[in-house]
Amino acid sequence: MKIERKKVSELVLEELKEMIKAGKFPPNSQLPSENELVKMFGVSRSPIREALSVLAAGGLIESRQGGRSWVKEVNVAEMLKQVHFEMIKVEEVQNLLELRTIVESNAAYLAAKRHKQEDIVDLKASLEAFSQTVKDPYINGFEADYAFHRIIVRSAYNPFLTQTMDNISDLHLKAVQFSLSKNQGWEVRRKTVYAEHEKIYLAIKNRDAQTAMEAVAEHLTNARIKLGDKRVTVEDNTSEIQ
Repeated sequence: MKIERKKVSELVLEELKEMIKAGKFPPNSQLPSENELVKMFGVSRSPIREALSVLAAGGLIESRQGGRSWVKEVNVAEMLKQVHFEMIKVEEVQNLLELRTIVESNAAYLAAKRHKQEDIVDLKASLEAFSQTVKDPYINGFEADYAFHRIIVRSAYNPFLTQTMDNISDLHLKAVQFSLSKNQGWEVRRKTVYAEHEKIYLAIKNRDAQTAMEAVAEHLTNARIKLGDKRVTVEDNTSEIQ
C-alpha cells in the first residue's frame, strides 16, 4: 500500500528533529539544501518542504539570505520538550480563527452577562497559568490559552455554543499551539497576547459585555494578521501588531 504524503512528511519531521536534538545540526548551522534532503531521505520535495515549514513554525529553524534553512540559537532540548509539532496548514488555522472570532466574541458578550463566580475563578487561574509564557521564552502556553477560551464559551451557558467548540476541539488545540509557536522568543508579542487576555478577563469579570466582545474579536483578529491572513481588512482591526 502506498504511504500517504502526510505520513512521509511526519517521518521526515521526526528524523530531522532527532538530528537537531543529537547535535548533527547544531545551533547556527546550515541545514542541507532541499535537493540534498530529497536525496538523503529518498522522498519527493513536497514532504521535505512540509517538514521544514513545521520546524520553522516551531521556532527551531529559520530561513536566511539565499533561502537556506539554519538552526536557530535556542535551547533545542527545551524547545523540543515544550512544543509538540503537528502537521497543520496555515490556511486551516486562519479559517478556524475566523470562525472562532464569530463564535467566541459573542460567547464573551454572553459570558459577561451570565457568568458565575466559579467561572471567574477558573478564568483567572488559566490567565495566571498563561502568564508563565511571558516569563519563560520556551513555554508555548497552548494548554492555558486553550483552557482560557473554553472557559469563556462555557460561561455563556449556551449548550449549542459549547457543542460547536467541542466539535472542533482537536483542530482548535493544534491551531492554538501552532499560532503561539510564532511568539516563542518574541517577548513583545508574548506580552501583547497576555495583555489581550487580561483585557478580556477584566471585561467579563466586570460584566462589561460590549468590551468583552470587542476584546475577543480584536485578540483573534490580531492572531489572524500575525499568520498572514490577507482577508483581514482595516475595518476588522485598527490596533498595531508587534
